[in-house]
Order: sequence, then C-alpha cells, then structure tokens
Amino acid sequence: MRIAEIVGTVTLSRSHPSLAGGTFKLAVPLSLDNLLDREPPQAEELVLYDELGSGIGSRVALSESREAAAPFYPEIKPIDAYNAAILDEVRVDPLLPSPPNRRGSKKT
Repeated sequence: MRIAEIVGTVTLSRSHPSLAGGTFKLAVPLSLDNLLDREPPQAEELVLYDELGSGIGSRVALSESREAAAPFYPEIKPIDAYNAAILDEVRVDPLLPSPPNRRGSKKT
C-alpha cells in the first residue's frame, strides 16, 4: 500500500456494470521526500477506483494489483488500483536514519 495524492478525475463514456457506484480518480504516488516537502511529486499518475468520495488534493491509501480487488471478493471487479482510505493527516519522522544502499553496506 502506498500514499498518493488525488490530482484529477476520470470521466468514462461506458464502464463495466460491476463498477456502478464508484468513480475513477487520477492520483500521483508520493515518495518519502514528497511527504517531507523536500521535492514536488514526480511519479507518473495512475487511475484508481474510488468508492469513498475523495476530492482533488486529498491524500489517500492506495492499494494496487491483486490487493486492489481483495475488498470485493468473491465478486470480481476489473480494477488495478483502489482507494482504500482517505487520510486526514500523515505524520513522518524526518529524524529516522537513511536506509542502507541496495548492496546492504553503509553509505560513506
């Protein structure tokens, strides 16, 4: 699950009947640097299915892939990204140490 910001809406002329009641939103996933306001979001936007009513500028918990369809089991819905929660507040402790690089050794 990732944190994303809603940046727009998606309008469909037709949709699958199982998707009635929800809307599609355009969201940009946020990195740690984005959450700490160190840099603006640069990730590619994606479309997510939203039954919770998030608005533009909302921060949401984003489920992707198989986990996105899990809340609807046993019903099958053709979605790849789902708004699992609208986040009222996100707190990040900027004093945590940086993670080690990919090889597992400490940065020098």
